[in-house]
Parts: sequence; C-alpha cells; structure tokens
Amino acid sequence: MEQELFSHGPSPAARLTFFTLLSLLFLISDAHYRYLDVLRIGIETATYPLQRLVMAPVDLARGVGSYLHAQNSLVGENVILKQQILENRAELLRMESLRRENDHLRRLFESAKKIRNPAVMAEIIYGARDPFSRKVIVDKGSFSHVREGSAVIDDSGLIGQVLRAYPWASEVSLITDKDHPTPVEVMRNGLRAVVFGFGSSNLLDLRYLSTNTDIREGDVLVTSGIDGTFPQGLPVATVIKVDRNPAYTFSRILCKPIAGVDQYRQVLIMAPSAPPPPLPVETPEPVNKGKK
Repeated sequence: MEQELFSHGPSPAARLTFFTLLSLLFLISDAHYRYLDVLRIGIETATYPLQRLVMAPVDLARGVGSYLHAQNSLVGENVILKQQILENRAELLRMESLRRENDHLRRLFESAKKIRNPAVMAEIIYGARDPFSRKVIVDKGSFSHVREGSAVIDDSGLIGQVLRAYPWASEVSLITDKDHPTPVEVMRNGLRAVVFGFGSSNLLDLRYLSTNTDIREGDVLVTSGIDGTFPQGLPVATVIKVDRNPAYTFSRILCKPIAGVDQYRQVLIMAPSAPPPPLPVETPEPVNKGKK
C-alpha cells in the first residue's frame, strides 16, 4: 500500500499549474527587476563559439559562392570592357583618318582656287597591276574631261601625270615611277634639268648635271613648264644629297618629292596647258648651180 502511494508523483494538472506559476513569476521578475539579464548574457557568451562553429560551413559556402559569382561577373565585365576599348579605339582611328582626310580635302580645295588651269577632283581607287611600277588608277576619265598628259597634284605639289585616260578611269604614272621624266628648274638660280623616278623607292634622280653645276642640298625643284605638259612653278622635289665624284662626268643627285606621292587618296587632275607653238619648218636654201 505504501509502495503504491509513494510510487505516484504529483498529478499532471498539478505539474502544469506549478510550472505555469513559476514561468509567470520569472516573467514578472524579469520584466520589473531585470534579474535574468546577467544569466542571458552569460548563456549567449558561452554558446557563441558553438554558434559560430555550427554556422562556419554555411558561411564558408556563402563566401565561396559570392567569390565565384563576383569572379564570373568581373570576368564578364572585363570581356565587355575590352571589347568596348577595341571598338572605341577603332572608332578613334576612323575619326582621326576622317579628320586628316577632311584637312587634306580642305587644302585641295584651297589649291584648286589658286591654280589657273581648270582642275578635276579625283580619288585613287587602286594601284596598277604591275607590282614593279609606280602607277595608280583614279576614278575620273575622259568623260570627266581628263586627257592624257594632264598633271596630277595634291595640296603640296606634283605627284604624277595621266598616262592613259579611259572613259570612267585613268592610269596615272607617279613621278617616282622608274625613269619617268619631269622637266624642272631650280628655284634659286633658274637652272633647268630633268628629274627621273627610281621606281623602287620614294626618291628622284636628277641626272646629267656636271660636277661643277651650281646645285646644292636644300634646293627646291619646280616644274619648268617649257615642255607644255606641266604648268610652270609646281613644286616637285627637294635636293637631299649631292655627290660630286671627280671620277665621273656627272654628279649623283638625289631628291625627295615634296608632294605626298604615297600618302593621300584624293588628288587634283589639271587640264593640260596650252601646247607650245610648233617648231618652224626649216626650208632648204636654194642651191645655185654654176654654169658649165
């Protein structure tokens, strides 16, 4: 009988009532007197390392995921920025090319106003088929009043001569073409000569001048105009080297073209100058026959 009495504890209702009252007591005491703050802080301090240890794998996974996402984003942004840099650089080069072309066209228009002969604006469309010649093809021909022998210039001076005029295009022989002759004169003293192209380089050869001829480095050569092909006074070249070797009859004189022979696409084709008057015909003198 005693064992059955002591084997039974408080009833569930009594336990519920006890713990409910105890909880209410703790709540009221903590609300009014803050007795449990120290205990709460101590428990939080004691369990904080455990919380960090439990959250470490989660934080590591989040960190790795954020790093990989940021890495992929940076790689994508770098690819986009590099592409934009290339596009901007190409656009800048195009703008610079257009600016130089506009400046060249402006100078060409100014040159066209200054020259007396009518001129036609043309554009170089491609080089000649022969890789060993210095010739180009322009987009103006006989339908644009271009004639064979017309001088071709840019804003600085003479660059060539129309070799053949087709209906819609023309072939131009540059002054640097091999053995292309250009009658010139020295601006300093009026000395007349003929300059020839080398063909393999952007230089000219002033030939057939003796070693004692008054020619020096820095002299400017212009068209003489005496052949009736080129107008007089077009800048042609500047003397850059004079080699006087007593062992040879003629001096070795190299010149550099003043005009941009290989630089620009736009040129001016001048109308041919008026041909010089024909040479007088020599009439044979009558021969007086003696009497036999």
